[in-house]
Amino acid sequence: MTLDRRTFLKTSAVVGGGLSLGLPALANAFGSDGVRLAAYRPETGSAQPKPLRILILGGTGFIGPYQVQYALDRKHQVTLFNRGQTNSNLFPGVPRLVGDRNAPDGHAALKSGSWDLVIDNPTTNPKWVRGAGEALKGRVGQYIFVSTISVFSDYSKPGMDENGPLHQPTDIDKPFDRAGQFYGPNKVRSEMEAVAQFGRDKVTIVRPGLIVGPGDLSDRFSYWPVRIDKGGEILAPGTPNDPVQYIDAHDLSEWIVRLGETRTTGTFNATGPKSPTTIAEMLYGIKSVTSSDAKFTWVPADFLAQHQVRAWSEMPVWQPGQGPTAGFMAIDCRKAYAAGLTCRPLADTAKATLDWYKTRPAAEQERARAGIAPEKEKAVLAAWHAKNG
Repeated sequence: MTLDRRTFLKTSAVVGGGLSLGLPALANAFGSDGVRLAAYRPETGSAQPKPLRILILGGTGFIGPYQVQYALDRKHQVTLFNRGQTNSNLFPGVPRLVGDRNAPDGHAALKSGSWDLVIDNPTTNPKWVRGAGEALKGRVGQYIFVSTISVFSDYSKPGMDENGPLHQPTDIDKPFDRAGQFYGPNKVRSEMEAVAQFGRDKVTIVRPGLIVGPGDLSDRFSYWPVRIDKGGEILAPGTPNDPVQYIDAHDLSEWIVRLGETRTTGTFNATGPKSPTTIAEMLYGIKSVTSSDAKFTWVPADFLAQHQVRAWSEMPVWQPGQGPTAGFMAIDCRKAYAAGLTCRPLADTAKATLDWYKTRPAAEQERARAGIAPEKEKAVLAAWHAKNG
């Protein structure tokens, strides 16, 4: 399968940190008081930390609520800054500063007060980072910016670490363009602006891969538990040995809070699992939490391309394991694991995601944003069997 640069950027534009899209209420993942309904948590070996004053920019979208709940569980003082429009019912007891980061003086509410830690959740507009930095100047102990592995410009080689080649950054002084092809370049500029505003010794940059779990309305990972649970013959992409990477929203969010507790700075690629994982291991691992009779039929990348089956969107959590995407799902994250990142078992993520998905309104389930349509899946499988007798 051959991807031109423009097509690849479009298919990968919303990986990782780019999930802050004004998501609806997370009432199915959190109670009305903000308390998480499912609370699996791996042992971190850390004692009760010193309480921190934490400011979370956002905090009510996808990963934000997990950060808030974990910080509250660990007795930190949390303040939220957002527009007060997304999931406004969450965490009613947590102080909230209101501001629209797109407005000329949208960060005005941040001009008073001081914090040990500021977490800036998936921000794509570098002007937001500059605005936060100017408003908070001199009153922040540590600033954590949630970036993305989409900052890299070349995925042809597996094992790329934090020093991999980056996109040319966008011009912050030009009008902001959020189109997919600018996602990575905007994140590069945002990272640069974070360092310029807060100083390198106070900045932590976290570059997640695909973030998954309850509350993710992109439907990319959830396509697989849902489809496998339905059973029958399933179109499986590429080869069973193609690599995959993803990070559970709980694990990412909780580790980000711990980075603040330990005052860990620097840049970290942050995806998982810790050990190399294949698409076959992921799909069979998901099947293990169901009673499904699912059977996987592996169809090569070139055949999928011939039948206009798109990687990442129609075949989620997958890119061809060769050519220009050979390293897209093989990012080196050893630095993050050395700094305390942990990953829960796939079975926990898959079961929690499937249970959450089944609580969503039927209309939402029918409007899945990712995954191949059933009719198209049947047609491609029929063509593959016809070719191979």
